[in-house]
Amino acid sequence: MRKDTVLSGLSCFLLHFFQKLLHFVTMRRFLMRVMNRVLLIDPVTPATERQIHTQGRRKLVVGLGNTGMESTRHSVGMAVLGALAARLGAADRWHGDKQVSGEVIVSEVQHTHVVLLRPKLFMNINGVSVARAAEKYGIKPEDILLVHDELDKPLGKIAIKHGGSARGHNGVRSCVDCLQTDVMLRLRVGIGRPAEKTMVQHYVLGRFSSEEQKVLDSVLVQSVDLLLSQLSQEDSQQSPSSPAGGRQAAQKRKEKERSASPAEESAAVQN
Repeated sequence: MRKDTVLSGLSCFLLHFFQKLLHFVTMRRFLMRVMNRVLLIDPVTPATERQIHTQGRRKLVVGLGNTGMESTRHSVGMAVLGALAARLGAADRWHGDKQVSGEVIVSEVQHTHVVLLRPKLFMNINGVSVARAAEKYGIKPEDILLVHDELDKPLGKIAIKHGGSARGHNGVRSCVDCLQTDVMLRLRVGIGRPAEKTMVQHYVLGRFSSEEQKVLDSVLVQSVDLLLSQLSQEDSQQSPSSPAGGRQAAQKRKEKERSASPAEESAAVQN
């Protein structure tokens, strides 16, 4: 009898705990959504023809991350953007733009005019910077490429994903919320999960070890190769600019994957 009472009490406690946890997570996402929308209220002045060079084709490449924490695993997208800027010979052209709350470079890849963006906001509200940059430079969501860390892929693996859900990534979720669509192309850069029972938050906000840095150097090179390949394509992927449309389009396309292992040549594989 006593055993049944203890089990019943434990069950009630766990049920109450998970209800509170669910309420907390739901409330947190709601507050982030409200914050995203509030920060988008101020109008953005469109870029002049001189700022963007011409009125031709444009794309926006964004390195998601936390401002002030650029060298952490969670901000590996920013490291990729830095490597891309260096490859384009534009590493010294980063400049702050208060309107978009980020650092920007306007460059060119073949016949495509490319805006590189490193948000100067925390990851959970990176979407504010992305949406404002897209508005300023007149770039459609389907011409935006997000570069971000991916826990579910080991360090040394990168993959292109065509739209779809945020898969739990707060930076991507913010972008989906602010742009009101999920059609954006993503370059997912694997950082792996902690080997021990370390808190994930502590792990992603930590820096790469010296051994991991050796792998990362190769990852950055191959990430830039893949980005340049995507930016050089003649026609951008056309997808409906709506959350549902993005998911449906993503289901119809196969995700291209590419290994960035220093020991072997990268190859595209199905997700």
